[in-house]
Amino acid sequence: MLEEVGIRGLGVIDDAVLELSPGLTVVTGETGAGKTMVVTGLGLLFGGRADPQRVRPGSDRATVEGRLTVPTEGRVADRVAEAGGELDDDVLILTRSVSAEGRSRATLGGKSTPVSVLSYLADDLIAVHGQSDQHRLLRPERQRAALDRYAGEPLARALRSYTTAYRRHREVSASLEELVTQARERAQEADMLRFGVEEIAAAEPVPGEDAELLAEETRLAHADSLRMAATTAHEALTGDPAAEIQADAVGLLAAARQALTAVREHDSALATVSDRLDEASYVISDAATELASYAESVEADPARLAAVQERRALLNQLSRKYGETTDDVLTWSENAAKRLSELEGDDERIEELRAEEAELREQLTGFSDELTDLRSRAAEDFGAAVTDELTALAMPHARVDVKITTGEEFGPHGRDDVEVLLAPHPSAPPLPLNKGASGGELSRVMLAIEVVFAGADPVPTFIFDEVDAGVGGKAAVEIGRRLARLARSSQVVVVTHLPQVAAFADAHLVVEKSSEGTVTESGVTRLDRDGRTRELSRMLAGLEDSELGRAHAEELLTIASADRDA
Repeated sequence: MLEEVGIRGLGVIDDAVLELSPGLTVVTGETGAGKTMVVTGLGLLFGGRADPQRVRPGSDRATVEGRLTVPTEGRVADRVAEAGGELDDDVLILTRSVSAEGRSRATLGGKSTPVSVLSYLADDLIAVHGQSDQHRLLRPERQRAALDRYAGEPLARALRSYTTAYRRHREVSASLEELVTQARERAQEADMLRFGVEEIAAAEPVPGEDAELLAEETRLAHADSLRMAATTAHEALTGDPAAEIQADAVGLLAAARQALTAVREHDSALATVSDRLDEASYVISDAATELASYAESVEADPARLAAVQERRALLNQLSRKYGETTDDVLTWSENAAKRLSELEGDDERIEELRAEEAELREQLTGFSDELTDLRSRAAEDFGAAVTDELTALAMPHARVDVKITTGEEFGPHGRDDVEVLLAPHPSAPPLPLNKGASGGELSRVMLAIEVVFAGADPVPTFIFDEVDAGVGGKAAVEIGRRLARLARSSQVVVVTHLPQVAAFADAHLVVEKSSEGTVTESGVTRLDRDGRTRELSRMLAGLEDSELGRAHAEELLTIASADRDA
């Protein structure tokens, strides 16, 4: 339940606080005082669209803060916890601000949160019924949604089952259509993949083979140069046996080692150098041995070179088509084989999808028939309830029917089109609401629908924004009586210009306009009995102190009080 709403810098409202209570609270005031801004503020608080043009001139932002009491356990508390907010015992604080530049911010239980979370939370906290909602109710889709909510949990449960099957049916149908309509393209893709897989399989590439063949080709192509270089290096290290004078590295190192060996004991520094020469001698000897072995192993092999070059040409041909390296080619072949397996299974997959599609269509038929049956029963009750409300709203001969037309095609909500029809009097044929009612009749019909619909809605707080426009006299009294009865089980806040409605309030707030045309900080006042009499007199006669108006106001208050106590 809403306990308090603070509004700052919104439209004509500078700073105002609404202290709300259980039961029926009415908000009245002169035209332009800011009654509509109260509803606008509540809309913002629960995730409504942020319009920077609503920010009060001279203010940098508009801010709305609400304090609500909610159960500490339940869906609302769970959603607050999921968003990271906290409850203070059973109190939840919501804030929403809109800057003059259009930036919007929201907090939930002391935690910054996306505005969408407020809208999500509003489904369990509040229902706003206003003139804009009346226009939405003129649309068939909105009428279908209203009837579904009126039908309650049995229809909601059936609709969930239908929606699950409908979504799966769409997925299966889309997959089936793709397989059937793209059969030629998929066959061409399969042929291309099959050719590639077979071409690679015939070549039998080995991982890393291209790099190894490149190294072997380079070695074979330069075999003579490599052997000559190894031989020359070997001779430089060990000497040429055919030469008359030996000037090899091994011999020179041996002479150097011999020269130092005799004197190394006399100086440790020289001994260190001698050790290094020993190491160098061993390294040079090993290198000479390896060079001799390498020179003997390198042989020119034109036949092997030709084979390697031919193999590399084949692998390069595959690389140009399927990947830069042999490993890439093998990866492409593996993925292509998997895709080919999928494509070659199309016929079997098509049969499976057709069987599943037929089964789902049968399920949808059953679910949609159940929806139609539930809606038909709810439509009778809904039409009868609204017709009863119209009788009390000075339209005793009017009749409301809910027409359900069941088509052949499945939609997101079944196969039903729902349309609310009105017959203003017995001899008139039922017509759509926007064609079968005058302006005043439409207001009363819409209010009757709103009251009936609200009675089936589980939210704890209802906001009605001048849904009594165009109504007066006895019908206005009945409107007040209906709203007061609704307020016995829910908190109801009504913005009204009708004294007959305001008289039924448990609490009466008036939005006062200052002489400068703005709402002051104390612009929203909670009225006592005398204040209510003055306000109702103003609404009746235009003069707060009119004796006739005050007498009439007292009479209205007495009648309303007696009705509430009955």
